[in-house]
Amino acid sequence: MPKLIFSKIKIYEIKDLIRKDKQPKPLNVLLSIKKQKNNTGCVLIQKRTDADYQLQEHLTLGLQLSDLLKSQDYLAAFHTFLKTEFSAENVAFWLACREYKEIAPGRRSYRAAEIYEEFLHPMAQQEVNVDHHIREKIKRSLAKPDLTCFDEAASHIYRLMEEDSCPRFLKSETYQNLRNTDRNPK
Repeated sequence: MPKLIFSKIKIYEIKDLIRKDKQPKPLNVLLSIKKQKNNTGCVLIQKRTDADYQLQEHLTLGLQLSDLLKSQDYLAAFHTFLKTEFSAENVAFWLACREYKEIAPGRRSYRAAEIYEEFLHPMAQQEVNVDHHIREKIKRSLAKPDLTCFDEAASHIYRLMEEDSCPRFLKSETYQNLRNTDRNPK
């Protein structure tokens, strides 16, 4: 078996080697002026995070997940996109939770059990990614389900879609084509 021989190398040299492999990125900073006790100005410099970039992206594109879910065309395109990403169960679960709130009280227990079996049961075909504690809390509430029994899971899935799936969809060719057809109707 060949032996690996390592020479002594300083940490800053390793960092330089790693940096050379990556493409150079411009340094973007957020500047804000803070007042101190003695009334002199102080500049606070912070590195921009991925969340800042996503927020800027949403503002420039002008569309957010809430807008996607309101429009039938965008919702259908988003659902199709999620199928290609193998996460269509997320939007299906969120829509089922929204419909659940509009069900008559007499059918609520039956529909709650259906939603649990379809999306939350460990052996469900369209199982959504929720925390075990949330899943167990919903399972306990199935004995007497109320309007809010799926709220925590629905908001968790909404955040997942908002932070993960939606930004990828907004960059996708599917969205770009739909957006161009909306802007240039024939």
